Amino acid sequence: MDREIALALDILRRGGIILYPTDTVWGIGCDATNKEAVQRIYDLKKSVDKKSMLVLCKDADMVVRYVDKAPGIAFEVMEMATNPLTLILPGATGVAANLIPEEGTLGVRVPNHEFCQKLLYKFGKPIVSTSANISGEKSPKNLAEVSKAIIEGVDFVVNPRFQGRPTGKPSSIIAFGEDSEVTIIR
Repeated sequence: MDREIALALDILRRGGIILYPTDTVWGIGCDATNKEAVQRIYDLKKSVDKKSMLVLCKDADMVVRYVDKAPGIAFEVMEMATNPLTLILPGATGVAANLIPEEGTLGVRVPNHEFCQKLLYKFGKPIVSTSANISGEKSPKNLAEVSKAIIEGVDFVVNPRFQGRPTGKPSSIIAFGEDSEVTIIR
């Protein structure tokens, strides 16, 4: 796994995009602080929806470096979650501007996935995570379901043997406002 992590890190650090397994579905990712890399993902997915891309963070400490208005309750919910959960948090900061929608929020998730955790630990920054499909198509549960266009459009494909045991479905999503308002989105 260390060799695969090193190869993925090299691509991320050079502004490239990767196709990788997560604890939910296969995703396309890049350095969340690199505007050009983020734009490449929008182009590849044929999407302009800033709400469709979230970032993976290693832990709550990393999350708070990239959202500065998140209510404490959000972190309590994150810790109690037993299934993959994306939090939409206010006060996005430090990530590529083209990742942040008009509301100034950022979707974040701490994956329960060995490959993702090791990659995030070594990279030290959030990694974009968006389903590995053209906008509007079905999210791929495994590499075999990823379209040829997506595979050819990335710079590196992580070996599927590091897939682990994904849920095969997108995460739940809960949005938090600055005043602790809560909205269940999915």
